[in-house]
Amino acid sequence: MNVVTKNVALPDGRVITIETGKLAKQADGSVMLRLGNTMLLATVCAAKDAVPGTDFMPLQVEYKEKYAAFGRFPGGFTKREGKASDYEILTCRLVDRALRPLFPDNYHAEVYVNIVLFSADGVDMPDALAGLAASAALAVSDIPFGGPISEVRVARIGGEFVVNPTFAQLEEADMDIMVAATYDNIMMVEGEMKEVSESDLLEAMKVAHEAIKVHCKAQMELMEEVGKTVKREYCHEVNDEELRAQVREACYAKAYEVAASGNNDKHGRAAAFDAIKEEFKAQFTEEELEEKGALIDRYYHDVEKEAMRRCILDEGKRLDGRKTTEIRPIWCEAGYLPGPHGSAVFTRGETQSLTTVTLGTKRDEKIIDDVMNQGTERFLLHYNFPPFSTGEARPQRGVGRRVIGHGNLACRALKNMIPTDYPYCVRVVSDILESNGSSSMATVCAGTLALMDAGVKIKKPVSGIAMGLIKNAGEEKYAVLSDILGDEDHLGDMDFKVTGTRDGITATQMDIKVDGLSYEVLAQALEQARVGRLHILDKITECIAEPREDYKPFVPRIEQISIDKDFIGAVIGPGGKVIQDIQKTTGTTITITETETCGLVDVFGPDKTSIDAAMARIKGIVAVPEVGEEYHGKIKSIVDFGAFVEILPGKEALLHISEIDYKRFETMAETGLKEGDEIDVKLIGIDQKTNKLRLSHKALLPKPEGWVEPERKPRGDKERGNKERGDRRPRRDHKE
Repeated sequence: MNVVTKNVALPDGRVITIETGKLAKQADGSVMLRLGNTMLLATVCAAKDAVPGTDFMPLQVEYKEKYAAFGRFPGGFTKREGKASDYEILTCRLVDRALRPLFPDNYHAEVYVNIVLFSADGVDMPDALAGLAASAALAVSDIPFGGPISEVRVARIGGEFVVNPTFAQLEEADMDIMVAATYDNIMMVEGEMKEVSESDLLEAMKVAHEAIKVHCKAQMELMEEVGKTVKREYCHEVNDEELRAQVREACYAKAYEVAASGNNDKHGRAAAFDAIKEEFKAQFTEEELEEKGALIDRYYHDVEKEAMRRCILDEGKRLDGRKTTEIRPIWCEAGYLPGPHGSAVFTRGETQSLTTVTLGTKRDEKIIDDVMNQGTERFLLHYNFPPFSTGEARPQRGVGRRVIGHGNLACRALKNMIPTDYPYCVRVVSDILESNGSSSMATVCAGTLALMDAGVKIKKPVSGIAMGLIKNAGEEKYAVLSDILGDEDHLGDMDFKVTGTRDGITATQMDIKVDGLSYEVLAQALEQARVGRLHILDKITECIAEPREDYKPFVPRIEQISIDKDFIGAVIGPGGKVIQDIQKTTGTTITITETETCGLVDVFGPDKTSIDAAMARIKGIVAVPEVGEEYHGKIKSIVDFGAFVEILPGKEALLHISEIDYKRFETMAETGLKEGDEIDVKLIGIDQKTNKLRLSHKALLPKPEGWVEPERKPRGDKERGNKERGDRRPRRDHKE
C-alpha cells in the first residue's frame, strides 16, 4: 500500500491533510481530506469512452453528509440518509461550477465525483473543503483535467478577512463568500454580504485567491509524487475539417447579419439563426445528414457563437440591438393579485416574475435537521421555473438543482433586509412566467416589490442585475455586458450576478469561463453592475416607494410581548392547559420563545379584537399586583371570614368580611355574596413574609355620614397590657 500524504497550511496556521493510496483504491482517484476532526472522502470515476452522439461534458457531482459523522441519527421512520438536502445540493453546485469549465472541450466521457463527509466536529465547515477534496481526487487520477483548483470561504469579521472561518466565527461576519480558482484564475464566486462596497468584494476575492494558490501548488506536488502528471488518451470527437470550413464559409456572413440586426424577439431571432442552418443542410441527402447532421449542428453552433461575439467586440452591437451598458425596458406592478398577502409582477425585457408573499406564525417556520445544522428558518424564498417560461413543450417535474440554486441566491439577496425583530414568518414564491436572461435577478426585484406590497417593513429595497463578458483569447479588446440575454450567457465568457441596495452589495454569484481575467475587468464589471442596479432600483421605487403603512385587511395580525422568564410556565399552564384555553376562547395562535433574558410571546389572530382579548389574558397572568390598584374580580370561593377573589388570571386574594362594607356583618351569608359573583376591589396590602394579598371593597364605597374609623390596637398591645398589670406568666412555646 503506497500511501502519499500532503499538508496544506491555512493562513491562521491550521493544517489541511490530503491523503491518497489508503482508501477507495479502485476509483480512478480518491483522497481523504482532513482539517481538525473534519474528514471528507472524495472519489472520482470516469468512463473509458464517451456515449456515441454525446457533445457535452456529462459531469455529475454528489456531496453527501453522513449523520454518523456528527454522532447523530437521521430523522424520519427509516432512520437512514435519504435524498440530498438543499444544503448538500448547493454544495454540489459550488463544486460542479468550478470543475466543469476545466475539462477539455472535446472530452465527453461520463465523470462522477462523489464527496462524503465521514467525520465532523462542529468546528470547521466542510462545504469549504469539498472543492479542494474533489480537485485533489482528480489530480491523483489519470482523467484529463485543466486544474487543479481549490475553493475557500472568506468572511470579514471585525474588519478583517478570515479564510475558512469556523462555524462560530461566521456568525460574526458581515461578508460570507465562497471563491473557486486555479493557480492563475478565479473561476467562481458566490456569497452574501451586508451591504458591502464593490472594492471590499474585490479585496475578499484577492485574499481568497492567495490562499487557493497554496492549495493548488500542494496538489501539483501530490500529482507528481503519485505519478499522475500524464493523463489518459482519448478520442471522443471525430471531426471533418473540410465540412467545418464549408459551414463557416456558407453561414458566417448570414449569421453575423442576424446577430447585427437588433431583433429583440428571442424566438424570432432563434428562428432566423435556425433557417441559416437548415438552408445549408438542404444541399445534403437524408443519408448524408444521418452521417453529417450532428457535425453540421456543432460546427454551425461555433459559427453562430463567433458571429455574435465579433459583432459585439467590433461594432458594439448586441443581439437585441442594445448598447453594452443598456438595460432592457422594465415594467412592474405591485399588488397585482388580490388574494395573497403581497404580490408583484416584474418584467425586464423577455424575463418576467410573478411573485407572492405570505405572512405566517412561528409555527410556519422551516425546520432544518441537517447533519451539521439544526434549527429553523423564518424567511423562505422558493423559485419555480416552469417549461412554458421558455416556450418548451415538456412536463414539469419536481425541483431541480438549478431551481434550488437560483432560489438560494435570491433568498440571500433579500433575507438580511428583513428586520431582526420582525414577528412574522415570511414566505416569498417567485414563479417565472417568461425567461430570457437572469430570472433569479428578476426574482430579487419582484420579491422586493411583493414584500413592500405586503407591508413588510424591509430595511431597504433590493435589485439585481446579471453581467456578461465577451473576451477572445489573445485579444486585449473585451466587452462587459449589462443585463445579459440567455444567449449572451450561453455564448459569453462570464455570468456575474450582483444584488444590492443603494448602499452596497447583498449577494453575488459569478461563473467565469475564460482564462486570464484581470481584477481591472472585474472592477469594471462591478461598477457597471452598480450603475445598472441603481437604474433598476429607480424603476422599482417608481412603482412603490416604500412598504405599505399597514397590512391588507385579510392579513392575520400579530403582536409580540416580552415577559419575565419566570412567568413562561404560568402562561403555558400545567400540560399546556392555560395557553390552549386562551387560544381556544380567543381564536388566536400563541407561540412562546425563551431567550437569554426574557420570554417572547407572539399572538397571531384573525383580527385586532381576538388579539386584544388574548393579550389581556396574558398580561393578567404576568401582571404584578400593586397596592392601591383597583381590580374587577370574580369570587372563586366563600369562607367563614371572607371571600377569595380572582383579581388577575391565576391570582387570588382575600376580601375579609370586615372589608366588604362599612356595615358590620356577623356571617358571610349576611353579605349576599356568592361564588361566581363579580366585584370591584382595591388592593390595600401585601404581607411581606407570605406575599398574601389583602383586598377591600369597602374602600371603593362612599363613607357613611358621620362614619368614624374604629381604633385598631397595634399588634402586641395585649402582651403590653399584661405586663402593665404585672402578669408575669411566660408565653406558651408553640412547639409545645
